[in-house]
Amino acid sequence: MSNTYYVYSLKDQREKPAKVFYIGKGTGSRATDHLKKVDETRKGKFIQEILDSGCTPIISKVVEGLSEEQALQIELELISSFGTVETGGSLYNTVIPRSINRKINENVTVPNGAIEKAQLGLKLLKDSIISLSEENPEGIYNSDCAHYLGLQSDHNGNQQDYLTYSVLGILLKEGIIETEKIGSRRKYRKL
Repeated sequence: MSNTYYVYSLKDQREKPAKVFYIGKGTGSRATDHLKKVDETRKGKFIQEILDSGCTPIISKVVEGLSEEQALQIELELISSFGTVETGGSLYNTVIPRSINRKINENVTVPNGAIEKAQLGLKLLKDSIISLSEENPEGIYNSDCAHYLGLQSDHNGNQQDYLTYSVLGILLKEGIIETEKIGSRRKYRKL
């Protein structure tokens, strides 16, 4: 396993001390790519605002020499600690997908960082299922995802592989995979 990954932060030097506004992981020139080609994301717009003020975001490598898995874990912890702007934090990371409208229970307290951790975990699950489907172009079943990725549940002695089924449903909705009914089962393939 290659230990070429690092975790980095982007900071707004207009504030003293410089305020972290983005956390990422990458290899090579990933940390500096944000400044070379500013995109239209909210992070990109914030970077452009900093550049327009005559300043340049500070790029700091937080830790280097990591495996991808280690980098993902550290990135997750840092994003959870700082929080995103949606949750009252300072980061312009977009780890939270479009919200699902639900009735809000005022008695439920959501701890700081819990949403970010869940969304980063979901991203890792989606990436794993996409990789599994790419390696099996003939298609995979929900049970394959649960079994081969170690995500089978034990619900009072009965297997209830709802986690992988839910992630497959999200990937279908996002147009990343397609499904085909074969008998009473569904087979999934990456588009």
